[in-house]
Order: sequence, then structure tokens, then C-alpha cells
Amino acid sequence: MGLFDNIFNSQPADKPLGKAEAFAGILLAASACDGDIADEEARGLTTITERMRLFDDFTPQRWKSVLASLAKSVKRDGVDALVERCARALPEELRETAFANACDVILADGVVEEEEKAFLDNLQKLLTIDGDTALTIVEVMIIKNKG
Repeated sequence: MGLFDNIFNSQPADKPLGKAEAFAGILLAASACDGDIADEEARGLTTITERMRLFDDFTPQRWKSVLASLAKSVKRDGVDALVERCARALPEELRETAFANACDVILADGVVEEEEKAFLDNLQKLLTIDGDTALTIVEVMIIKNKG
């Protein structure tokens, strides 16, 4: 802990994340990986989490708090640090789901920037998803987001 952490009430960067927070963090990182969170991406993130049982017990206040904390982490440490932290905290059974939904968020605005492609490559490796599965997920998400 740094000298000024107590004064400025800083949170340690490695505060443990629950599986819902880790999942949301991956989606937020997907939204922010190109340096901008498009309105379509933000709406997609909210829509995705509202449909999931994983977030059933989230009140609007808790959701706002989690997003604020994750956004603060992105601002402080960057997208890569957040996604690495979230990938470590995400259980195996949610990894492909998180990857698919991250693809969905990225494809929501209809444009895939180079930073977003690099983000998905990195996410696939961090979540240890085999290449064939990742490719299939991306292809399905492209079909889903056409039109």
C-alpha cells in the first residue's frame, strides 16, 4: 500500500472479484478496448446482463456501483489490466459465455476496429478458449449482428 492510499481512500488493484463482477468487467473492457464506449456498446452491455441469471440479485444501485468500480479500474490501470484480472476470477463454465458476449458487445456498433480485434485475440488466450471454438463463436456473433 502506498503512502497516500489511506488519505485518498484508494482501493488495491487486486481486490478479489466475484464471478458476476468479473463477467461484467470483461464486457466493460470489450466496450472500452478501442478507447471509446459507443452508445450501442453500453446498451448492449446492459441488455446482456439484464437477461442473465448471474445478475438476478443485482439492484440498480449495486449495478451502478459495480460499473463505477470497474470503470475506475479501467481509468486507473487500463483495459488490459482489468481484463486479465477478470479472466483470472471467471470460473471455467462462464469463459465461453463471456467471450461470446464480449464479441456481441464489440459487434454492436457494426464496426470492428483493430484494437477490438486485438482485444478479442487476447481475451481468447486469457480465457483459454481453443481457436476453433473462438472462431465459431465469432462467426455466430457476426451472423447475429448483421442487419
